[in-house]
Amino acid sequence: MITTLRAHRHAFNAGAALLCFAMFGYALYAQFQLGLEPCPLCIFQRVAVVCLGLAFVVAALVPDRFKGLGWVATGLIALVAAGGAAIAGRHVYIQSLPADKVPACGSPLDYMFDVFPVMEVVRKVLTGSGECAKIDWTFLGLSMPACVLILVLVLGTTGVLVNRR
Repeated sequence: MITTLRAHRHAFNAGAALLCFAMFGYALYAQFQLGLEPCPLCIFQRVAVVCLGLAFVVAALVPDRFKGLGWVATGLIALVAAGGAAIAGRHVYIQSLPADKVPACGSPLDYMFDVFPVMEVVRKVLTGSGECAKIDWTFLGLSMPACVLILVLVLGTTGVLVNRR
């Protein structure tokens, strides 16, 4: 199967990019139409999914004759997918904690960016907070961060296998 996908590398990358942008579109739909307010970790996952989509766009645009650029695109896919999986995995972990172990709710993300340096905001967000533990959406028994984790891992792994030269 990977050999077949590798033969259609550009189409696979374009399709993977579209899937990433569709995931982001659904997140916006869930926020604005379903009324699900995103927590800071959800927002970071959105950024990771969009960046993964952009990495697939880069991979789709690299001509087959430029092997070096192909390796760069493959590395970019691997790096962004690993980061997205780490963020989604952290979110799933926080959601699995017992109620008495959940971190206290934090400040809104826009307030933190106004008050703290960027790296401190990233550290605080990745630590998680109480609103990150709330599960208000499921699909097949999986929370939204669990679905993101699975999709990012599948897309990232497949993307690396398809694009490696």
